[in-house]
Amino acid sequence: MSSFRFLRPSASLAHATLIKMGVCIAAIIALATFIGYFQLIRSLRVEALTNLERYARERAHREQAIFVLAEDNHAALKKVLEERIRAYRQQEPAHRFGHLVTRMPDGTVRHSPEHFDGTRMPGIFISGGVRLDDELRSRTLAVYDVLAGNGPLLHTRFTNTYITLPEKLIVIYWPENPSWSHDAAPDSPLTSLELFTNSLPENNPRRQTAWSGIFTDTVIKSWMVSVSTPLDMDGQHVATLSHDVLLRELMARTLNDYLPGAYNIIFRDDGLLIAHPELMKEDASSEYNILTAGEQPGAQAVEAHLASERARLRGIFEQVKHRQAGQSVLEDEENDMYLAVARLKGPEWNFVTVLPRSVVARPAFHAARYVLVLGVVALLLALTIMYWVLKLQVSGPLRTLTQASERVTTGDFEVGLDTSRNDELGRLSRAFQRMASEVQQREVALRQANEGLEQRVEERTRELRDMHGRLVDAARQAGMAEIATNVLHNVGNVLNSVRTSATLAKERLAGLRLEQVGKVAAMLEEHQADLPTFLTQDERGRCVSPFLRRLGMHLQDDRREITMLLDEVGKYTDHIGTIVKLQQGYARAPLVHEPVSLAELLQDALRINATALERHEVQVELELARLPPVVTDKHKVLMILVNLISNARYALDAAPPEERRLRVRLEGPTGDRVRIQVSDSGVGIESGLLTRIFQYGFTTRQEGHGFGLHSSATAAQMLGGSLVAHSDGPGCGATFTLELPFLQNGPPAQHR
Repeated sequence: MSSFRFLRPSASLAHATLIKMGVCIAAIIALATFIGYFQLIRSLRVEALTNLERYARERAHREQAIFVLAEDNHAALKKVLEERIRAYRQQEPAHRFGHLVTRMPDGTVRHSPEHFDGTRMPGIFISGGVRLDDELRSRTLAVYDVLAGNGPLLHTRFTNTYITLPEKLIVIYWPENPSWSHDAAPDSPLTSLELFTNSLPENNPRRQTAWSGIFTDTVIKSWMVSVSTPLDMDGQHVATLSHDVLLRELMARTLNDYLPGAYNIIFRDDGLLIAHPELMKEDASSEYNILTAGEQPGAQAVEAHLASERARLRGIFEQVKHRQAGQSVLEDEENDMYLAVARLKGPEWNFVTVLPRSVVARPAFHAARYVLVLGVVALLLALTIMYWVLKLQVSGPLRTLTQASERVTTGDFEVGLDTSRNDELGRLSRAFQRMASEVQQREVALRQANEGLEQRVEERTRELRDMHGRLVDAARQAGMAEIATNVLHNVGNVLNSVRTSATLAKERLAGLRLEQVGKVAAMLEEHQADLPTFLTQDERGRCVSPFLRRLGMHLQDDRREITMLLDEVGKYTDHIGTIVKLQQGYARAPLVHEPVSLAELLQDALRINATALERHEVQVELELARLPPVVTDKHKVLMILVNLISNARYALDAAPPEERRLRVRLEGPTGDRVRIQVSDSGVGIESGLLTRIFQYGFTTRQEGHGFGLHSSATAAQMLGGSLVAHSDGPGCGATFTLELPFLQNGPPAQHR
């Protein structure tokens, strides 16, 4: 019955279907919105970068017009001035020059104030100490006439026009400051200013028009830049033509005329900032250099207030500086913005339009959000319609079918369903009715078959019980066979030592020189009548006492050795009994734990194998760490050690006698474990056999049985430890490591 409970009305199929379809449709809408967003943002990005590049190029072309015009004016003035200077060299300048200027009390020569009007004519200023010769007067008059004729025309676009001579003489037309030539300080540094030094041959070897840095004029209080063009005649620098170009309108247009969301900046290649919305406005009090901003006056205040903008500006400068030739649009990933770069001809400034990425992405985001909202509304409407259809066409018939299935589970097979529909639900109803009829028939057949099945189960149970008994007997016999095999193997190892000790005892008894005692006794009986004389005077008699003394000593030594060999035979015999008792308890007997000195146990194992080791000329190296007694099963550990030493001795048979080395090492405790290693320099073990050698019945010796290492590994696991082997390969010897729990208070956990 429980198999039909998932069809309860609470677990509505329509509801689950709507959820799945809603999730799928929502995923499709989200994916479409996501793809559309990226397609749209890609298109907007291309369009925005194209507009950005065109805007920067057009703005640069418009803003550079004043600078190009200034250079063109200088080219024309330079030609006119050169012609005028050459023409005036043929005239007498003294009279007219004296009419135009007068020497002042401070030593300077300035324009005569009687008829001077600075709003309509240029003014003349000559520093004190200048030697006025006819050539200088002619050149000054030529400069004056050129400015008088062209200055008013140029004033429509330039705030002033002036010409500086290397002799510290300047002629200037500046209507906004008409009295400059009279107000200038006597020590005015005319030839040390940047606008003049830019035209010197050493600073301008190509003799081209040069632009100064920006500066604030003290009269009109506005930022401006000077353009200077040198005039050389006959290989000498004779004059420098200059304009001061006001930057008020340029800065205003740069800061106020920009693309939506963007802003404009202008800077020079050396980092001098010309215009910036925050750091360089028209009302700025000092210059701002992008590269040396931290060293400028007031930089701390700027850094504290606009630290992020200053860092961003430095990044923009580096991007523009290191851009590839001809690259006009840059992508600043660090600051998340786009840069359009154009050069202003003349001063060769960088006009940069900065457009944040968010401005480009904002329309795409709004469009994607609009699409997503419409998709959600459409999804909700579609789900509402689908829910109504599913509830009417699917959920109702399925509910009826569910109720019918529950009735069938209770044993009521008389169900009535609507089978008039030709769709899947109609076919399902007809199939369900057929199924109910068949289930009813099969239930009757099953009930009949069940009665016969119970009888067959009872018979089969009896058969299985008998077979189980036979299997238990077979398993018991297999276990007894394995125990007997282990006993024979271990007893065989000890019997070898018993046989060796008994053989040595027999050889020692056979070597006793007892026949000499009989000869001495016969000699004494022969001279019994004169025994004192024989013992003291006869040469043979005098040898009797020393001979008997030496014979007694030899007999005592032989008795000691025979006694030791018999003791060893007794010990081996006891060990055989222990092995038998130990192997008898493998199946179910508990371990016998007692405090054991592992060092003494190792020495006992070596003594058990001592005769075989001596006979095979094996050199034993013993390293024993000082350990307190360890609680373990003494006889199991002894059995493992005897097997390991015996196997090592067999592995050394193939090595030359001088290379047969056996190393037995007892290490101090590491954590809760103590380690014993038995290493030999024998035949070694292949890497593929390092784990197989512990399998029952596996051996690499022709006369071996494959029981020793298997039983040793099993015993190590029963003691809560492990036995592993290591070898670098054939001919490289082998090391067997026995790890045991380092317990001093109780037995380890048994592993079966």
